[in-house]
Amino acid sequence: MKLPEFTDIEKAHELIKPFIHRTPVLTSISINEMTGGDLYFKCENLQKVGAFKFRGACNAVFSLTDEQAAHGVCTHSSGNHAAALALAARMRGIPAYIVMPETAPEIKKKAVEGYGAEITFCQPTLEARETTLARVAEKTGAIEIHPYNNIQVICGQGTAAKELIEDAGRFDILLCPIGGGGLLSGTAITGRAMNPKGLVIAAEPEGADDACRSFHANKLIPSINPKTIADGLLTSVGEINFRIIRRKTDEIVTVSERGIVRAMRLVWERMKIIIEPSSAVPLAAILENKVDVRGKKVGIILSGGNVDLEKLPFHELL
Repeated sequence: MKLPEFTDIEKAHELIKPFIHRTPVLTSISINEMTGGDLYFKCENLQKVGAFKFRGACNAVFSLTDEQAAHGVCTHSSGNHAAALALAARMRGIPAYIVMPETAPEIKKKAVEGYGAEITFCQPTLEARETTLARVAEKTGAIEIHPYNNIQVICGQGTAAKELIEDAGRFDILLCPIGGGGLLSGTAITGRAMNPKGLVIAAEPEGADDACRSFHANKLIPSINPKTIADGLLTSVGEINFRIIRRKTDEIVTVSERGIVRAMRLVWERMKIIIEPSSAVPLAAILENKVDVRGKKVGIILSGGNVDLEKLPFHELL
């Protein structure tokens, strides 16, 4: 399989521009003073469906031929990709069938329903997701759009870093979270093309550290029973994603649950925007000194802002 190149990300950007938001890039003097770096936050929490996932889903859906799209699309997702695919499908006028774990946040379940998708719930394991999705696909004839192990999805996700560099210039470091690896693989392709002298670094929770272990072992090590408040980062890294990450990423680091909550609260308080725990992981890596940003210009992708307000973690984990 031929891996995507930056020209594919450029094509994806042209395709999805009419449908996505060009999200703002924000800075915070107080966070810069705390970290010693010059930080630029790409606010994908302000993207449609509240997450960068809409970029990849949109590119995947609108890249389908009419014949491929005839019976709709399907996927498994804990929430953000589910909502993104549901909205993209509605925009194209085709059905969407979503398999979601029963433990997915209520706000994400409601969002998927609101976009008109048909939801099938399953147990919160990768095996349950995949077997349930296989049954749904067989029954409906819908084409699967994987949340991250999909070239069109990867290319769509890479457009966030493209906009960030276009709007704020080149960086010493590009930093993003990693779950399945769609955002990191797209960011890495873009970074190597547009920001060749800068580092590409990803961060993930200590309790869901398969990407870090895989990266340093130079082989895929699937996640087993991951536990983290960053529910968007529970999935294991995809095979296509890992092939790109191995070649184009400089480092993957891990952060504590306490660090995630601290970073999330800091963004809420100082920047006056809502981000979800997964979005806070890169800043947590800086605050925990896992990534040295002193005197450096750093681009950070805030991946999403879908938070269950009934379960805010600030008091329990701080």
